[in-house]
Amino acid sequence: MQKKKNASANAPRGMSREGLVIFSYGFRPFFLAAAIWAIVSIDIWAAFLTLGLPVATDYGTLYWHAHEMLFGFAPAILAGFLLTAIPNWTGRLPIAGRPLMCLFALWSAGRVAMLSSGVIGVAPAAAIDALFLPAMLVLCAREVVAGKKWKDLKVIAGLVVLSAANLLFHIQAIAGNGPDVSIRLGLGAYILLVTIVGGRILPSFTRNWINQFGRTDFPVPYNRFDAVTIVIGAMSLAIWSLTPATLVSGALGLLAAGLNVARLVRWRGWVTWPEPIVFILHAAFAFVPLGFAAIALEALGLPELAVIHIFAIGGVSLMMLAVMTRASRGHTGRKLKSSLTTNASYVLLAAVALVRPIAELLPNYGSVIVLLAAAGWTAAFALFVYEHAGMLCIGRKPLTIR
Repeated sequence: MQKKKNASANAPRGMSREGLVIFSYGFRPFFLAAAIWAIVSIDIWAAFLTLGLPVATDYGTLYWHAHEMLFGFAPAILAGFLLTAIPNWTGRLPIAGRPLMCLFALWSAGRVAMLSSGVIGVAPAAAIDALFLPAMLVLCAREVVAGKKWKDLKVIAGLVVLSAANLLFHIQAIAGNGPDVSIRLGLGAYILLVTIVGGRILPSFTRNWINQFGRTDFPVPYNRFDAVTIVIGAMSLAIWSLTPATLVSGALGLLAAGLNVARLVRWRGWVTWPEPIVFILHAAFAFVPLGFAAIALEALGLPELAVIHIFAIGGVSLMMLAVMTRASRGHTGRKLKSSLTTNASYVLLAAVALVRPIAELLPNYGSVIVLLAAAGWTAAFALFVYEHAGMLCIGRKPLTIR
């Protein structure tokens, strides 16, 4: 027993053979739970639309749906990614075991509280939910500062905006005001993180894939052009959050769209089409300039919900699914190659990202399109759970940073 205890004490944090494997690394509980919640929450929303199922009526069912997509489902995937990526950036050991369990419990408590807000009260539910993002912010900031990776503080800034947007959402919802500003602000924070982190991982993963074949037609590495594009994108998202459908927001959206198209071209993603697990990253990022173009079209009359769903499903959720599948395989010692099941999930979610915004343009068919989109969303994440649940819950070999 003493020998076993010492072995456990000397095991690196995040790689211990003691306790539950699922809490040995951040991506394990958060990716799995986020995918399950993606299925459950959207199906609850569909049941409300079709059967009139009462859901969070005191908070507002529409507000609940918007909140759970932006501040319930998505932050869990962001947590799984950051708690796995930050140790790679800083060289520090990952957060695991009890601290990870506590953070996961906060996220879970928020989901239960929001769903039962009619029982426990809207204000207590909002207060419970509002704990998770600041807790994640503190943990991630601590790791970045301790590792002295000052350039990664811009990712922490994104968490600050998300935390503020979530709090503002609750304040606006409780006050009976539409949380339009907080929705745009939160969504803008995600898109900004995609442009920052995506600009880091897409060229790197693409270069690694190309290098396997002895080729040298590598993506253009990060330089000032990327930095300018990110700044312009941030300005566009900020103006859109506060004053959408204006000449200024439209002009900045058009400029940001063009610059991000240029980034995609510089990354040469089309050469990776034979390997879907790499190509999907570029396909997901393509929704970023498409979303900025939609901001420009909003100034000419495009419904805002179309803009929101292009960004939310394509630019955010599809990118998250792409990262989830890659990280789940890579960090459990499997080959970085997607299966037919994974490829089907990519196609389904990409189709949803293209179809769902059309509901705002064809109101006579809006209900049917929304339900079809919900079915496609459910199927995409169900395929992820089907294929990856075992990987995330059961250890296979010592974890490595990839």
